[in-house]
Amino acid sequence: MPLPLFWLGAASLSALTVKALADDRKLQQQKRRRYASVQTLKHLARYESPIATYPSEMLSTTERTSPKVGAIVCCGVGGVLEHTGIWTEDNMIIEFDGNGLIKPISPTRFIKERSGKNIFIACDSNADPLCCETAASRATEQLFTSRPYHLIDNNCHQFIWQCFKPNDTPLSTFKALNLRLAHYFNRKIYWDLCDTQT
Repeated sequence: MPLPLFWLGAASLSALTVKALADDRKLQQQKRRRYASVQTLKHLARYESPIATYPSEMLSTTERTSPKVGAIVCCGVGGVLEHTGIWTEDNMIIEFDGNGLIKPISPTRFIKERSGKNIFIACDSNADPLCCETAASRATEQLFTSRPYHLIDNNCHQFIWQCFKPNDTPLSTFKALNLRLAHYFNRKIYWDLCDTQT
């Protein structure tokens, strides 16, 4: 008898957590609209994260934006991880895949090879993609090369960051990539839906 009560409690707690996350996401979108100019890191409250919204298949994301060369894109993997790439010319994404190959891939295949349904793009508070053409060029220079892949020590997030800042301190998580990108661009980051129809 105690086990069903435990499940009921866990389900209730999960529902409350999802509701709180959805409410926070709405609050971040409302804050976003309050500023006439783009939100830089100086607009952050003392303990506020520079990552306003994370990409989410579960929570609503209404803002859509068109990608630009050098923009950082991501999609979900298994509902718990993110896979990142960099947008380049000809509507292609350069990625570092789990086999260690750096390759161009279409937006359709970028999603199809993962479990996510959407591509998200890192944007500022005005829904402009955070992009760097130099990073896209560095990614392009490495096409069809391979290197050892490691889920923690040498993954897609590390590859993306090295395109922005070669020879910088390694990173391993999506959160670490986001924090460094926020400081690199001096922007609060919103992960908006990528409009791949353009």
